[in-house]
Amino acid sequence: MSDSLLPYAVGAAKRARRAAVRVRRRVEQLHTVPAIGGGIRPRAQLRPVHYSVSSGRTLNFAVSVPGGDIASADLLLSHGTSRERVPLEREPQADGSLLLTATVPLRHRDRPGPGTRGPVLGTGIWRLTVLLADAAGQTRRVRVTAAANAEISDGPTLTYSPSPVDGTVFRPVRSVDGFALLKVRPARPQAELTSFDLRWDRVTVHGRLIGREPDGTGTAEAVVRRGSLTATAEPRWDGDRFTFDVPLHRMGGNRGASRTWDLFLRVGGSRLRIARRLTDVRHPKQVYRTPFRIIALDSGALLRVHAHVTAAGALTVACAELEPAPRSTEDIA
Repeated sequence: MSDSLLPYAVGAAKRARRAAVRVRRRVEQLHTVPAIGGGIRPRAQLRPVHYSVSSGRTLNFAVSVPGGDIASADLLLSHGTSRERVPLEREPQADGSLLLTATVPLRHRDRPGPGTRGPVLGTGIWRLTVLLADAAGQTRRVRVTAAANAEISDGPTLTYSPSPVDGTVFRPVRSVDGFALLKVRPARPQAELTSFDLRWDRVTVHGRLIGREPDGTGTAEAVVRRGSLTATAEPRWDGDRFTFDVPLHRMGGNRGASRTWDLFLRVGGSRLRIARRLTDVRHPKQVYRTPFRIIALDSGALLRVHAHVTAAGALTVACAELEPAPRSTEDIA
């Protein structure tokens, strides 16, 4: 490298290191909540080998402890006066230590859903403690510290995602004093897109109502962007699931002109955007790709339709009229 370029290279390396430090600190702040995890009195501490929530609702926990007289072990989740115990499996290691592991489903207290395994947690921040019992029945409590550095990843999936069952968010976080916590947040009211069918004469949308009790009523709305036009459709309900055909006959517009419509579900006094949010996909627009489709309506009009998922996961339909409906003889007369 030329001596004249060396100062520029050194400066670029310093700026890259400073940028990396800023990103790491920002990620650590996002994963830190304003709570004290260690309590007032200092206690023994363990750093987990692995701690995560996969698929939105499966707790994965592993911690290594020195081998010895450990008859049983449990992971204690505590919030206020609530306590939930998760049995830990003991796996002897070659170095004489014990690996304590657990993989269990998590459920929200307000919507426990099917199944009996796993802890049922309420909304709030839950502290993690490992209970170690010896053969004599003596129990020792050990607090769980957080990882040294928060994960920095830009892979195809998110580090955490809502539960696909009911939309509850079970998120591993850390306290300001460096202890591992589990933050539980219930689902907000939303209209979850489960799928949509592209046919030669229609587009059918299937979804679920999340975060509120269904009453079998509601209206689907297609709202044009940068305009005031609205087309409505009446969904068919089956419990919390709804299905409707997109009202394409009112979405064509002028010949050759394309319009983009956003889809909503109006329930009561709320208008919910129809979107796919109960997923860990980082870039929905790149994954949920759909083709353009030429659709023939009952009126005889031809539309070029592109029903697709945006980068934010919302369902959007772009329509362009290729051929208007033929005029009847009565219209001509």
